[in-house]
Amino acid sequence: MNKIISFILLIFLFSCSESKKAPALLDAQAFSKEIDGKKVSLYTLESKNGLILQVTNFGLRVVSLWVQDKNGKYDDVAVGYENIDRYINNTGERFLGPVVGRYANRIAKGKFTLDGKTYSLPINNNGQTLHGGIKGLDMVVWDVDSVAKNLIRFSYLAPDGQDGFPGNLKINVEYNLTDDNEFKITYKATTDKPTVVNLSNHTFFNLKGESNGTITDNELTIYASHTTPIDSVLIPTGEIASVENTPFDFRKPKTIGERIEENNPQLKNGKGYDHNWVLDRKWTNEVELAAELFEPKSGRLLQVYTDQPGLQFYSGNFFDGKTNGKFGKPIKFREALALETQKFPDSPNQPNFPSTRLDPGQTYTQTCIYKFSIRK
Repeated sequence: MNKIISFILLIFLFSCSESKKAPALLDAQAFSKEIDGKKVSLYTLESKNGLILQVTNFGLRVVSLWVQDKNGKYDDVAVGYENIDRYINNTGERFLGPVVGRYANRIAKGKFTLDGKTYSLPINNNGQTLHGGIKGLDMVVWDVDSVAKNLIRFSYLAPDGQDGFPGNLKINVEYNLTDDNEFKITYKATTDKPTVVNLSNHTFFNLKGESNGTITDNELTIYASHTTPIDSVLIPTGEIASVENTPFDFRKPKTIGERIEENNPQLKNGKGYDHNWVLDRKWTNEVELAAELFEPKSGRLLQVYTDQPGLQFYSGNFFDGKTNGKFGKPIKFREALALETQKFPDSPNQPNFPSTRLDPGQTYTQTCIYKFSIRK
């Protein structure tokens, strides 16, 4: 009997050690390259409690984000590619994990007027400018200013006229894995000419792990009573609309798939959820809880904190299974989502939206926190 008990205990301990073993991280050599005379590398950060991030300074892309589930098993919850060449010569989704800007989200017809002068930007999305244009901040090599075990600091000088935007924009971004299992992102930017700035992080999350199934059974809460409705090319109409009695009411937790297929004009325009929520903020510039995402099978809970007025929720409507992720499995329809903290889309052309103007002598700042925990 004692031998049987010992054998069972041995199996149990082995299974526990297997479930909690460290993840197989990506090879840094696969991200070693020189682009425009600047070195590209892959960096690995780890928090005290086991959150592991891999990021490249090419666009500040979150390549991997390893998080434990309720049983201690690691999964990579960020969608990405396994080498730098797939990001450079991309044939699938462009915005996997980077910082996007100078203007995150869309600017209508690639034009805006500032102090009486009209600026024209590259058109790269259905007649609009998306996430900064052709080059943006995601297709450039950032300088790495410092690296520690759980913290990395980057900088980039976006030259006057890049993608049509005015001003030399100096940007500093910090990725920090805190002791509270937070992936904390802080931004700062200054300019030498009046310009517009709206930065965000575009990590695609699947709390089951990359390509491990749909996100439509995830429970989502967004602390917002209004959205900014969009037209057929995903540009805001200028209206601030209540979510009351609509599929956009996530003020209490509900599964993403509960109403996503309803015959609703806004859902048809976005081919699902691809909208900006106007957050119910208590303070003007403080970091507050904006959204919560819960995956029942793994027990993983993602909480999103921000000091920004808006949150763009995109439900992965354009993934089609034709492109594989870093583990060789296809990224299928609605198998990843983005929760982007930011100001509103097309604000330079919408006088009733929060301003995105930045003048010389001012400093743009933003804090976004993705906090991971377990709900059993």
